[in-house]
Amino acid sequence: MRLAQLLTAAAPLVLLAACATGPGGMTSATTAGSSTAAEQMASASSYGKFLAGEQALNNGRSAEAAKFFDQARLATGDPMIAERAFTAALLAGDIQKAAVLAPTGEGASEGAKRLGKLVVAVEAMADGKGKEALTLLNDPGIGLQQKPAAALLAPWAAAQAGDTEASIARPSVRGDRLVDYFGQLAQGALFERAKRYDEAETDFKAVVSVEQPTEMAVRSYGAFLERRGRRVDALALYGDYLAHEPDSIAVKADQARASAGKTTPPLPTLREGAAQAMLAPAATMIGAKQTQLALIYLRLVLRLDPGRDEAWVMVGDLMAGSGDTESARVAYGHPKPGSMEYSTAQAKLAWTYQGADDKETALKLARAAAAGGDTDARVTLADLLRSDEQYAEAAKVLDGLIAESKTPDWRLLYSRGVTNERLNKWPAAQVDLQAALAAHPDEPELLNYLGYSWIDRGEHLTEAMAMVQKAVAADPRSGAMVDSLGWAYYRTGDFKQAVEKLEQAVELEAGDPEINNHLGDAYWKVGRRDEAQFQWRRVLTLKPDDKIKANAEAKLASGLGPDGPTPKLADK
Repeated sequence: MRLAQLLTAAAPLVLLAACATGPGGMTSATTAGSSTAAEQMASASSYGKFLAGEQALNNGRSAEAAKFFDQARLATGDPMIAERAFTAALLAGDIQKAAVLAPTGEGASEGAKRLGKLVVAVEAMADGKGKEALTLLNDPGIGLQQKPAAALLAPWAAAQAGDTEASIARPSVRGDRLVDYFGQLAQGALFERAKRYDEAETDFKAVVSVEQPTEMAVRSYGAFLERRGRRVDALALYGDYLAHEPDSIAVKADQARASAGKTTPPLPTLREGAAQAMLAPAATMIGAKQTQLALIYLRLVLRLDPGRDEAWVMVGDLMAGSGDTESARVAYGHPKPGSMEYSTAQAKLAWTYQGADDKETALKLARAAAAGGDTDARVTLADLLRSDEQYAEAAKVLDGLIAESKTPDWRLLYSRGVTNERLNKWPAAQVDLQAALAAHPDEPELLNYLGYSWIDRGEHLTEAMAMVQKAVAADPRSGAMVDSLGWAYYRTGDFKQAVEKLEQAVELEAGDPEINNHLGDAYWKVGRRDEAQFQWRRVLTLKPDDKIKANAEAKLASGLGPDGPTPKLADK
């Protein structure tokens, strides 16, 4: 659903209780006509302003909705409308407005009032009013749900208020390991700010010594070591982390900076430290699929630190996941060249256009990002080219990436294998796919792709069957993988088993033309001719590619099913 449609008629209670809500599929089109209609309704009455706010929300214009709701609130004093105005402003990212509208009266829901305290506290910190913020954050009335975020923010508010002793007190919420871990990380940063370096290092060492330290903790300790003139120790820390997490773009950048002897990263400002503290609860809410509260926390992060690019990318992901493409694009557009998040954001931005079938814009963005030589940007370009069936150019991009690597990432080998298979260069494709599988032998996608390719070619059927069975066991809800297993049974002559598995695959991926085509073939082989012809006709309604379309048409035209002549495609 769209940002606005995170609010239903019961939204103030549902949202502020942080009820987990899955994204839906509402459209994101906003028209000038709907805006005019909203203005006409708004001019009629207070109720008209309320309806105008509702319509604005339904069309994704949260800032406009907040304005209409606020006008209706002023005219009626209705606490429910006031909550709508507060929530609309908060979701739209207008924290200053939301802080003004934060519900406090007797008619407001308790959930709204508790969240309002947190919002007002963050706004106070954004204005440098640490003492005011600290009072709100320590208020028992802030409620259990907001308590972890409040606990992590409180030391930074204390530091902003000039209370050094309170700032270095480690936050605690009973039974909350997130607060324990990120509270100790923040305590290390605040000890450093207080020039109590030994105590700072004790905390930093503790948070990176766990079995799976976070990237945030490693980067914070590494930056501390660099600031203390211990570049060698910092490089050792970065190297150890990358040995286990080789894809960390941020730590790779830190390692490169430290290796080159470039400027040491500065101590974070108080607002930046507070924003980082809020990221942990936001990420936790995303992991728990409480997307509404996650979005609110991210908006608060960005009020404290508008340059926090990783938060912008996370906002973009939430907006894209909820169907609000325009808001996603705005968020992805915030990271600028030079930011560690720039390539990731540009890749995600390009895919929003690809998803909207604007392939020209998607490729334009991808080419521009890849022109700087960034590896991830070039991978995105290759993926988009493959998606657009521009396989020859995709292969050239992948060739360059693989040639530059001493030990190519298995995903690059997999991508090039798929690309070469589509270019009818099977020997080269098979080499890459087998090399990728040797590097990552339990990857279901790899097992399925190579296994299916062998099955479809009638090669290595016993080995291919075992590979596909392993893939299905790892991901039994994948229609594509169950289809591969069904097709393996078909190619080995076990048509009864083929029908059983292919029916399961169609249930999982009802709109896939290839799976439906395979089921038609299996039906034909067990004598279910009418059902086979139904499946092939259905294939033609599912936008099949030229090869599958010609295959289905030939079977229907010949009346001989899969035993008939093989169709020949015209060269393009």
